Amino acid sequence: MSESGGHSATGYIVHHLTNLTVGEGFWTVHLDTLFFSISLGALFLWLFRKAAKAATSDVPGPLQNFCEIMVEFVDTQVKDSFHGRNPVIAPLALTIFIWVFLWNAMDLIPVDLLPAVAAAVGIPYLRVVPSTDLNSTFGLSISVLFLLYYYSFKVKGPVHFSMEILTHPFGKWFMPFNLLLRIVEDVAKPISLGLRLFGNLYAGELIFILIALLPWWIQFTLGWPWAVFHILIITLQAFIFMVLTIVYLSMAHEDH
Repeated sequence: MSESGGHSATGYIVHHLTNLTVGEGFWTVHLDTLFFSISLGALFLWLFRKAAKAATSDVPGPLQNFCEIMVEFVDTQVKDSFHGRNPVIAPLALTIFIWVFLWNAMDLIPVDLLPAVAAAVGIPYLRVVPSTDLNSTFGLSISVLFLLYYYSFKVKGPVHFSMEILTHPFGKWFMPFNLLLRIVEDVAKPISLGLRLFGNLYAGELIFILIALLPWWIQFTLGWPWAVFHILIITLQAFIFMVLTIVYLSMAHEDH
């Protein structure tokens, strides 16, 4: 496979790791990441809306069972980790968990399938896993940081929030040091969220690409075990992103 279509192994890997882009420099837009992110978000909304409209108190169908399990699971995590009162947190956590899981689950699609379909209609590059794009993972993590500041200002007020930044954890006599620590802490939150998700899924995608370079019988031997193991990875990464978001927003509702 490494030489199929005139591609060397290196060219094959680079091709599969290249996004479909438009624009240049800072204004470069990854069209494939946007397309799959929006499509998967719409799929999530459609499925849960369909389940809500068809909900019954009789014997539920598979879709209703799945949605109820997800809602109950996320609600339990919010009750365990979030100590404030905010009706937005549970729906937000559910959205993040399902959306990120769907992002990650695209990694289970055979690596040549959708790029080959795209090539057949004249699209030269196509990356189908949004969470292997650093722009998407950082974009989502920075959104969480914005929510953290929004609720900190809303719940604590500008004065109390400013005093918390300047006086925590070492008191008012160490304001510059407290401020420096807070800046480092707040910068580290989106970086850790974004890089953790990106790094794990990028590595998983790369392993699938490397397996695709091997003879078909080795692909079959290695591909299925890695795919089964990867199901755990994609679920765990979605869960971690959700839980850390809940914890960060819980901190925004706590007054020191």
